[in-house]
Amino acid sequence: MIDEAVFYLPIRELHARIRSGKLSIIELTAACLKRLEDVGGRLNAVVTLTSDLAMKQAEVATKELKEGKDRGFLHGIPCGVKDLLATKGIPTTWGAAPYRDQVFDFDATVVQKLRQAGAILCAKLAMVELAGGFGYNNADASFTGPGLTPWNRKFWSGGSSTGPGSAVAAGCVPFAIGSETSGSIITPAAYCGVTGLRPTYGRVSRYGAMALCWSLDKLGPMARSADCCHLVLRAIHGADPNDPTSVTRDLNYDVELPKTRFKIGIVKGATDGVQPAVKKNFEDSLKELAKFADIADGEVPLPDLPFGAAIGTIVSAEGASAFRGLIESGRVKGLQNEADRTGGYAGLMVPAVDYLQALRVRGRMKRAMAETYEKFDALIAPSRSTVAPPIDKDFDQSYPGFHGGAGTVIPAGNAVGQPAVSVPNGFGENGLPTGIQFTGKIWSEEVLLVLARLYQRETVWHLKKPLATSP
Repeated sequence: MIDEAVFYLPIRELHARIRSGKLSIIELTAACLKRLEDVGGRLNAVVTLTSDLAMKQAEVATKELKEGKDRGFLHGIPCGVKDLLATKGIPTTWGAAPYRDQVFDFDATVVQKLRQAGAILCAKLAMVELAGGFGYNNADASFTGPGLTPWNRKFWSGGSSTGPGSAVAAGCVPFAIGSETSGSIITPAAYCGVTGLRPTYGRVSRYGAMALCWSLDKLGPMARSADCCHLVLRAIHGADPNDPTSVTRDLNYDVELPKTRFKIGIVKGATDGVQPAVKKNFEDSLKELAKFADIADGEVPLPDLPFGAAIGTIVSAEGASAFRGLIESGRVKGLQNEADRTGGYAGLMVPAVDYLQALRVRGRMKRAMAETYEKFDALIAPSRSTVAPPIDKDFDQSYPGFHGGAGTVIPAGNAVGQPAVSVPNGFGENGLPTGIQFTGKIWSEEVLLVLARLYQRETVWHLKKPLATSP
């Protein structure tokens, strides 16, 4: 019988218990499968349980350890992946009813790498249909139902990686793989009170992942801590001949945390238009950060460039291209969300000149952002302007007047392919978590993860457990 506390242990502790013989891989896997079915089911977090595969992998992992073959920190650790990653012989639905019977005959590269690292795949996790590219405006945007945050099931878990966020937060799996085009890791990490890492564009292969926007899409881990995210990133990063945009870059990480102080800047206007609790928690976070970092005087303005407009144009055009067949066949009417049934048509009408101009301006954006970040190890802002919105209201009606500040950081970082890490930093309305995000230069994941780890060493927010996991 697995103790409840085990479900919330970080990867290093699980690894230590497995190696010492105090924890059985087979028992842990079976317990996670059961929790995914019970708790994950109540959160609309699971599309498909991969029970047979998981138990076979658990048996192999156990046998290998007995024979002295240790694949590293992820060996024997259960996990889930967002249901846009291809899994051989197992449905990959993309969160959308028209694709609910879709099955591929190969595994995505990330799935392969997790298997090679010894991780146990327990579930394909829920997501907003087609990763949210068609303009959904409320939480009911998947045939599996609205994703629910385990802190309060009347509220959303955040899109489009709804299942990874809520499954990790509820202790169903120690980590999961999500994806981000513009906010889909940072948002559910904040709304669910977990740590989420958006890697640099090209750090992780996207082969076998549903393409929403091939020039923006990124895959990354969501887990209990920054250290857990690093351990997962170390297993999945690197060049892949099947994804020409992927590259291999050094991924250094000082386990013995550095003694030098970091230089951090606050994004100008980051707390304008945010909920009072979001602002207070962010300001409280500054006090913790000041223990190991120098926070620059004055706020740091991001370049005055149309990040949001560029992202919107690219998502519309590339998303409509990716799903042109679905749109033109009329099968798009089978999507769950009313806005998604028509949003793709608008994307087909984006003029080529507008799309090309959006791509062209990204070069200027990259140069300007690189210059802005040059003097800092990281810039920080609230992860989102509000706590999670209620599932029974349209997003634009949920928190009138609170949609500013932090909302500019996500499109800016995604437009230029920069990494970011969101970690929990307190609670706001209705007992819902808030987050702080660390954003940095391209290829600066190591620095951001160390900063996040130092912050988590000084705080307890990432150790909190939700109460809404019971019936």
